[in-house]
Amino acid sequence: MICSNCRREIAEYSNFCYFCGARQSAAGAAPPRPARADRRLMRSATDSKIAGVCGGFAEYFDVDSTIVRLVWVFLVILPVPIVPAVLGYFVAWIVMPKAPLPAAAPAGSAAASPAHSA
Repeated sequence: MICSNCRREIAEYSNFCYFCGARQSAAGAAPPRPARADRRLMRSATDSKIAGVCGGFAEYFDVDSTIVRLVWVFLVILPVPIVPAVLGYFVAWIVMPKAPLPAAAPAGSAAASPAHSA
């Protein structure tokens, strides 16, 4: 597979480029996300551990949410910025709007309809 950003060869199963960190789209995957100028910073509705703040930052910057969480934990562990890191998380929790849930699958399946007994 060729990275769509830096044009280097990467493994076929990669979600991210090893060289530039760009997210890779798989064949038949969701359509590409809009340009950064069109996106809004929102808390993630699907990728959340506490409040979706790290997941929201990860979606906005188009990086893996684990990386954002590790950076946040690193900032909390450092002796000086413990209060600003925790305070910043709670401020982001309050200020960032919650992203809407993704569209659900069509409800036309047989499992979704109740069985009628006569």
